Amino acid sequence: MMTRLLHPSLPDRPGGVPVTTPIYQTSTYELPRTPEAAEIASAVAPTGYYTRYGSPNAAEAEAMLAELDGAERALLLGSGMAAVSAALLSNVRAGTRVVAQTNHYTAALTLLRDVLPTFGVDVALVPQEALPDAAPGADVVYAETPSNPAMVLTDLAAVRAAAPSALLIVDNTFATPYNTRPLELGADLVAQSATKYLNGHSDVTAGVLTGSAELVGRAWETARVLGPVCHPFEAWLLARGLRTFPLRMARHNDNAQRVAEALSAHPRVTAVHYPGLPSHPQHDLARRQMTGFGGMLSFTVATPEEAQHVLRSTVLAGNAVSLGGTETLITHPASLIFSHGGTSDTVDASLLRLSVGLEEPEDIVEDLLRALDT
Repeated sequence: MMTRLLHPSLPDRPGGVPVTTPIYQTSTYELPRTPEAAEIASAVAPTGYYTRYGSPNAAEAEAMLAELDGAERALLLGSGMAAVSAALLSNVRAGTRVVAQTNHYTAALTLLRDVLPTFGVDVALVPQEALPDAAPGADVVYAETPSNPAMVLTDLAAVRAAAPSALLIVDNTFATPYNTRPLELGADLVAQSATKYLNGHSDVTAGVLTGSAELVGRAWETARVLGPVCHPFEAWLLARGLRTFPLRMARHNDNAQRVAEALSAHPRVTAVHYPGLPSHPQHDLARRQMTGFGGMLSFTVATPEEAQHVLRSTVLAGNAVSLGGTETLITHPASLIFSHGGTSDTVDASLLRLSVGLEEPEDIVEDLLRALDT
């Protein structure tokens, strides 16, 4: 994986090949005064036409992202929600039946619950564990695994077996292709927020779709109209971040496992939600579906007041939304219902979500235990 990310297959460029791809900070390109101009204009995501359509920097990141997922093609967009929206809007119309989980990233849930039905799309939201049973008869199945913030898994192979003719779209942001490759488990399209682990440095907003050339091309047509561009500088930053992706994910996995084990042994912690723990109710599924268990976890304490105290008392772990950067972040989902979906009645007020960073694991554990001990 590391070698392929460092040496992606890219189109030939004139002159000497730069070791690091330059930033193509231009909005448009001069076209040849021949019929070839029409061919460029009609291509999917051309790299030398108009930056809303594509760019050399986006093409480099897309080559790396397609390789990561084992996909025929990738499409880089301006945010994770742009990827989710393009995936769904390019494959539904009035009368389409969509089956999805009740637990999703909040904007995806809003798209499913509030927006698609206004276009005549029939959307059924079911409990995550019931998705395989509800999938038969669906035209599109949309899944997120692990889900945010409770770290519940969706059995992707079971969903595929239950609905072999449905289009299966999977949000793989939390697991990342380092730990789960949904296309190998039967998914047709994979959506991810590249803002998170793929970039890994909390300085880019981007999203990606991977899958067949046909499906990605269809999504590009939708994105071309709606305009969620990932600009050259962001694409360049993402490609830079991807070059260390496997190294970072190995550390995230190891750190999160050690933090989860330390938290599960603390008397003030009533539960730790992490697929890598044998106590996780879907640990066996996680071992089948994932090669590692990721850098995200959540844990509950005795009372909402204690959760607020821990949130206020950590020093190393910062209180900020998003995830997947080098730094450890802690949030209180019940206070941020617009980021985590649901309402204050459906999100446990005693639960805290942790994005485990790349610091020394002993330092992360010490910071959390100090907050718990006081």
